[in-house]
Amino acid sequence: MEQSCGEKKKCCGGQVLDGSDIMELVGNDKVFSSYVDHKFDELDIDKDGKLSVKELQPAVVDLGAALGLPAHGSSPNADHIYSEVLNEFTHGKQEKVSKTEFKEVLSDILLGMAAGLKRDPIVILRMDGEDLNEFITNPSSEPEIIAIFSQASSADGTNIPTIRAVITKALQQLTVDHGMPPSSDSWVMSNVVEPALQACTNTYQGTSVSQEAFLEEFKKVIERVVQHLKEQPVIVAHSEHTFDGSGIKRLLSNKFELEKTLNAALRDLPRDRSGKLSKEYLRVALDSLAPSASLPPYGAVNQMDNIVNEVVKMVGADDGKIVPEEEFKKLMLEIVGSIMLQLEGNAISVSSNSVVHEPLATASTLFPQQSLA
Repeated sequence: MEQSCGEKKKCCGGQVLDGSDIMELVGNDKVFSSYVDHKFDELDIDKDGKLSVKELQPAVVDLGAALGLPAHGSSPNADHIYSEVLNEFTHGKQEKVSKTEFKEVLSDILLGMAAGLKRDPIVILRMDGEDLNEFITNPSSEPEIIAIFSQASSADGTNIPTIRAVITKALQQLTVDHGMPPSSDSWVMSNVVEPALQACTNTYQGTSVSQEAFLEEFKKVIERVVQHLKEQPVIVAHSEHTFDGSGIKRLLSNKFELEKTLNAALRDLPRDRSGKLSKEYLRVALDSLAPSASLPPYGAVNQMDNIVNEVVKMVGADDGKIVPEEEFKKLMLEIVGSIMLQLEGNAISVSSNSVVHEPLATASTLFPQQSLA
C-alpha cells in the first residue's frame, strides 16, 4: 500500500494519511502544473510530446500501488482495475495522450484518491516490538492467550497438531492491536515468524500440547519476534471501513449529483447505432459509479462482490439484452437501491493490514516520497 499519498499525523501510535497533501498539491495550479511537467517528461521516453499506452504503464502501476492493489499481473480482478485506470487516460483507445489530457485525468484520479483517504484514512504503524512485548509480559493478557491456545490447539482431523503448528496458528490470531505485523504476509512469515519458530522445542512431538507447554513455548517464540522487530521494525498500513449504505443514500438524495454521476458512468460505454446499451455493461457502469456511492471497486471486498453479484443477477444483467439509456439508468438505480437496503440491514466492516516494503517505497515514480522513520 502506497505510503506517500497523504499528510501524516500522529494518531493511535501511528501516522495518519488523510489525503490533505494531495488536495494541497492539486489545489495549487502552479505547483501542480510544474509537478505534471516533470512527471510527463519522465514518462515521455521518445520525447514526442505525447504519451503512448506503453509510456503510460509506469503511471498506471504507481496509481494501482497507491490504491492498494496487488501487483499488476497477480490478480485478474486487480488487472481489470488497472485496465480501467489506463482507459481513463486513453478513453478506451490506443491513441497517444497529450500533456493537457494527462493533467486532467491525473487530477481527477488524485482528487478521488484524496476523497477516499479523507473518508477512510490509512494509519501507518511502526511495529518495533514494544507493544507486543507489553502484551506477552502483562499478566492480565494470560486469559486472552489461553483463549488463543484453545482455538489454535483444536485437532486437525485425526492428526495431533505439533507445538510448532499450534503456535503458528496462535500467531495468526495476533493482530496489529497486539503489536504483531500480519503473519499472513509472506515477507513477515519468512523473515519474522519462521526464524522465531526455531525457538520451538521438539519435546512434545506425537503428544497433545498442554496449556502449560504452550504458554512456555509461545512466550519463547514471541520473545524472538520482539527481538527481531526491535532490530528491524516492520511498517504496516492499517485501514478500516464500514459499508453501511449511507454513501448510496447520500447520492440518491442529491438528484443533480446523481444524474451527473450516472451520465459519467455511461459516457464511455459502447452503444449500438440507436444509442442503446447492453445490460452486460451494468457491472462496468457500477464500478464507475462506486466511488461516488462510497462503494469499493468490484473485486476488492469479497462480501461486497457477493451482494453485487446477487443484485445484478436479480435484475437479469446476464441476459445481454440491449436497452435504451433511460432503462439502463433505471436498472442502475435498482441495483444501487437494492445494495443500499442490504447494507442498511447488514453492514459490512472491513479492515486491512498491508506491510509496506521498502522496494515499494522507493519504486514509485509518480508520487513524491516521504520517510516513515
